[in-house]
Amino acid sequence: MIRTVFAVAVIALGISVAVAQQDPIAARKALMKANGDQAKIGLAMMKGEAPFDLEKAHKIFATFEDAAAKAPALFPENSVDEATADDPFSAGPKIWENMADFKARLAKFGTDAKEAAAKVTDLDSFKAAFGSIGKNDCGGCHEQYRLRKS
Repeated sequence: MIRTVFAVAVIALGISVAVAQQDPIAARKALMKANGDQAKIGLAMMKGEAPFDLEKAHKIFATFEDAAAKAPALFPENSVDEATADDPFSAGPKIWENMADFKARLAKFGTDAKEAAAKVTDLDSFKAAFGSIGKNDCGGCHEQYRLRKS
């Protein structure tokens, strides 16, 4: 099983690198969509709308860690995107004004996700870890660097 997960991760990394080189905006939106999809699963477990599943919890944190590792390469100069009616979110120009802080936040996000995966053993530990990442990492970065079309 670990070999299969590793092989899938390597293939996904190769595909994402190729896509990122072609269209970094599309690649980063796909990466963030994957984070959002996993966050919805985590939120449902936290609220009791879905049963706690340790394997799913680890997948959530692995997805977050993967995004944190890949994301810095997806924000090259001159890749500011515009919010549209179809996609009301975009990366704000402040990212490029303060790239060092943005990358530091991504690194912290990755570290926090890795640590959370190692600590989570049950619903209570999941709630604590997932809630902390959502508030401190996701929320803090989105508040600072993500734009929403009004």
